[in-house]
Amino acid sequence: MANSSRAGAALATVAALGMGALAWGTLVERNAFTIRRETLPLLAPGARPLTLLHLSDIHMAPWQRAKQDWIRSLAIFEPDLIINTGDNLGHQDGLVGLEYALEPFRNVPGVYVHGSNDYVGPEAKNPFSYLTGPSKSTRRTKPSLDTAALEAFFDGLGWLGLNNTARAMSIKGARLEFMGVNDPHAGFDRLDKLPGALDELRENVGWLEERNGPEVVSIALAHAPYRRVLNSLVTNGADVIFSGHTHGGQVCVPGYGALVTNCDVPRDQVRGLSLWHHALRAAYLNVSAGLGTSIYAPVRFACKPEAVLVTLTGDDFSYSG
Repeated sequence: MANSSRAGAALATVAALGMGALAWGTLVERNAFTIRRETLPLLAPGARPLTLLHLSDIHMAPWQRAKQDWIRSLAIFEPDLIINTGDNLGHQDGLVGLEYALEPFRNVPGVYVHGSNDYVGPEAKNPFSYLTGPSKSTRRTKPSLDTAALEAFFDGLGWLGLNNTARAMSIKGARLEFMGVNDPHAGFDRLDKLPGALDELRENVGWLEERNGPEVVSIALAHAPYRRVLNSLVTNGADVIFSGHTHGGQVCVPGYGALVTNCDVPRDQVRGLSLWHHALRAAYLNVSAGLGTSIYAPVRFACKPEAVLVTLTGDDFSYSG
């Protein structure tokens, strides 16, 4: 009888802890927005620093005013460049909230690529199904989102689309070359187009012909950090790659980390800054844990939502990380 009572008490304790963790992850942590800061010595010696704001996986729904206001508050950092790695919408009516959140960044230079949740909305499913492996995009059966309106808004902000193409801009004297792919998780990427796009860009810009100008920094964007995509971006000369998609694992175990990555990136690179090596080259890889979740799985545990402030400095700056 005593053993039965102890077992019952233990089960009750475990259940209480589980309910407490679920309540924390649902009510508190998923709205505990944080800023992660990184420094990358990629500019020429003596160059003026550039502040990059990396936003990803916003998954905006119209009622998420706290998230909207928090994103607006990031304008206080006066970023020189916005990097948006997709999955902006979490509801068919999410664009209005997204427009409100990002309006303070109008006329701030920016670049973006899409995730699947810039094309199709979320669908109700078992919130723990992600533990069985990467989710699958089922475009035909999900509600459609107004991708054209989203792109028109980004264009109005002054941002450049990088879906399977390359662009360039100069900011504070720094020469920045960008390449990007459409969502690899949905199979929309066209890695075969990048070499030609880069060749055409370099021919038109003409920076490589100027011997006395600063070196060009190559920045790559891909929503989902699949290995084949990262390898291709490194082969094409990326100095730094920005990705999202993983939500940092979303539900993590303290002391262990992410349980899953929702792609094939190594688990220890599911979030944060690291190096990605391929063949004889390497690039910095910054994977954002993102700012949102699916409205059908509104929980985070040991994995706070984040925006990332990345400072590019001259390569005479001492970096440790």
